[in-house]
Amino acid sequence: MKFCTREWYELMQIASFLIFPETEEQWEEELAYYRSEGVDYLGMQRDSLEEKKEHLLKYLPEPFHPYIHDGTLNTIYPPPELKEMAKEWKQEYDDRMRKLAETYNSYYKSIKNELPPNAVKLFENTLHDAKVITYDRPDETTFILNLDCRGCYHYFTDIKITFHGVKQLELPDLPENTWWLYDEMYTIDGGFELRVLFDSLDALIISAADVEIEILGERQS
Repeated sequence: MKFCTREWYELMQIASFLIFPETEEQWEEELAYYRSEGVDYLGMQRDSLEEKKEHLLKYLPEPFHPYIHDGTLNTIYPPPELKEMAKEWKQEYDDRMRKLAETYNSYYKSIKNELPPNAVKLFENTLHDAKVITYDRPDETTFILNLDCRGCYHYFTDIKITFHGVKQLELPDLPENTWWLYDEMYTIDGGFELRVLFDSLDALIISAADVEIEILGERQS
């Protein structure tokens, strides 16, 4: 991936830790709500912090580290110094991500008319949150990917994507139910290149002449 990289995705996860309620009253209301629902919210927060601790320490500056080590980054209402540090870091992060998105969107607009129409359709009808069902490479120039799109913004059923005239394929291990997260489209001589980041943070890279999208409908039980 050139834009939607592993680091880009990890940073996006880290940024979510620095979104705090506006007031302490809102924080207390949130805690009270979860208590009323029988949910151990603070326990969930501690587990989440422990799961992401390595990345938090990797990406956040050293002044954040005491809050990470003692578990208070996301389990107390933040003191003023933490709120200010988080605000500054988040602003810099948001600016960087916006510029990155603007750069890619500008590039995509410049190449859109050079792409096969079905490649445009594949990219613009986002497959974010689709799940891998199966994949196959029946011959050197064909790659088939079956996806469950029930949780997506488009299709809402199973689809079959067939890449024709495959010139390059970098294929990670894709167990069933691997989630399609983000993708990028590029133009190449005689076709297009698609890069897909999955929830394993592995990337599929495929260059092909054209692509076909087929609606499969419901699977037989």
